[in-house]
Amino acid sequence: MDRFDCLHFILGKALQRVKQVSKAKLSPYGVTPAQFGLLYFLWKKDGQPGSELGERLQLDSATVTGIIDRLEQGGFIERRFDRSDRRNKKIFLTEKGKSLEQPLCQKMNELDKELLSEFDEEEIKQFKNLLFDIGLKKRTKAGMFE
Repeated sequence: MDRFDCLHFILGKALQRVKQVSKAKLSPYGVTPAQFGLLYFLWKKDGQPGSELGERLQLDSATVTGIIDRLEQGGFIERRFDRSDRRNKKIFLTEKGKSLEQPLCQKMNELDKELLSEFDEEEIKQFKNLLFDIGLKKRTKAGMFE
């Protein structure tokens, strides 16, 4: 069978499948994949400024603000003034947001297993590092996924 191996096309089709599966796994919880990313970093360290979350997710400030707005409207997070500088706000998980850590992480682990089941651990590590290099270009010398 002939295959069209244009990088743009291949990555686009792979992304389409990942989006389909991730949306199906997360939508019962009222969370999108981008919102999951922001929640993930808050589960690691609650009470971060939106700008730090944006840096971690490598998203521009307008995009992060939109994600924060929708998570706040959904009752997953809340903005609070920074006690050391009242001009700034930090983002905190609500009880609802905290309660989703285990089920959402489980769903995203299921996604990884479902989509990567044909590959061994070393292939998965190499694949993720390659994608990171293409998309984010700031991997440490040791590699992000080691």
